[in-house]
Amino acid sequence: MSMAPEVSLRRARAVLVALSLGAFAFITTELLPVGLLTHIAPDLDRSRSQVGLLVSGYAIVVVLASVPLARLTQRIPRRHLLGVTMLLFAAGNATAALAPTYAVLAGSRLVTALAQALFWSVATATVTGHFPVAVRGRVVALFAAGATLAPVLGVPLGTWLGQQAGWRVSFAALAGVGLATAAAVFVLLPSYPPAAGGAARGTAPDGRRFLLLLVATALGIGGFMTLQTYVTPFLLDVSRFADAMLAPLLFVSGAAGVVGTLAASRTLDRWPMVSLLTPLSIGTASLFGLYALGALQPGAAALLAGIGLGYAAFGSAVQNRMLHLAPGSTDMASAGVSTAFNAGICGGSLLGGALLSASGARPLALVGGSLTLVALALLAVDTRRGHAGAAPATARPHTSVAAAQHARS
Repeated sequence: MSMAPEVSLRRARAVLVALSLGAFAFITTELLPVGLLTHIAPDLDRSRSQVGLLVSGYAIVVVLASVPLARLTQRIPRRHLLGVTMLLFAAGNATAALAPTYAVLAGSRLVTALAQALFWSVATATVTGHFPVAVRGRVVALFAAGATLAPVLGVPLGTWLGQQAGWRVSFAALAGVGLATAAAVFVLLPSYPPAAGGAARGTAPDGRRFLLLLVATALGIGGFMTLQTYVTPFLLDVSRFADAMLAPLLFVSGAAGVVGTLAASRTLDRWPMVSLLTPLSIGTASLFGLYALGALQPGAAALLAGIGLGYAAFGSAVQNRMLHLAPGSTDMASAGVSTAFNAGICGGSLLGGALLSASGARPLALVGGSLTLVALALLAVDTRRGHAGAAPATARPHTSVAAAQHARS
């Protein structure tokens, strides 16, 4: 098998920054119609709910397309694949900026969603493969910081720009970000067969535990999103916050997510399972706490921050765990994780909508916490079984693989 060319630490860091910017751009694009809903709907003569479908439909496309696209493209060098993916992203957003009708806008979102499905399938392994195994958890968290910053910085900035200059300008700006990222990928990323990458295979492959990770991810993300999709009605109806407080509260939640991601970068390499279970525990306790104390405004604000922190840090920890457990190609494993994430997003959103219509906003936190608790229990039991079944002899192959990958990097 051919080996990946050696990459300097400076170049590896530049690739990390470029792909983190790509993650930032993708998540901003995915969520931007929510912030610009009241501007897009009248301009294209559509209802707000129809514009909302541009977000939920986007996630469904990612769920359906991630694994098939990863399988179809698994032999394409990542420099070419990621570069073309970012060009498709730019083209999709440029088309959105010029869209004369809702149908054209929806079509442009389909292209961008397909590009996102590809991006998340291959970016994690690509960006981590140029770093030694011992620091890849930190790299995963720093890469995820781009996605975590998108709701805090990208969507508010895109919304503000759309309010000032028109919603089309926001999508045009994102097209420019996509072009810049594509250029950086083509310049910085060397070309080599995907199987030769330093993170092309898991360091401790285990198909059963990986499947359980996917189930727990879908349940955990679904639990978070049961509340988070409809957090605004909860804060207005249960906590009785004024409308003017919504933006600051959502910023606090997003900022806590950034803090959680950066904190995870310090712990993922040394304590990967603790880093997986701790944020899920914080999120679960915060969701149950919000159900019990949501009517108390100071407590609701603090618990909302706990939910934001838990959600973001859990996402980073899942990606890091995938690099350990992937039973085959990490690209295919990453596609599976992306599918589980977006299935959780879709399922949580649908469940939250049904609960909101039937029972109001307060049960959202209780049901969401129950789902994250099930995910936490699955991972905790699996961790205990893993420790009980581990033998001293099994540690050595893992170490030798890590050392080999370290040397290859």
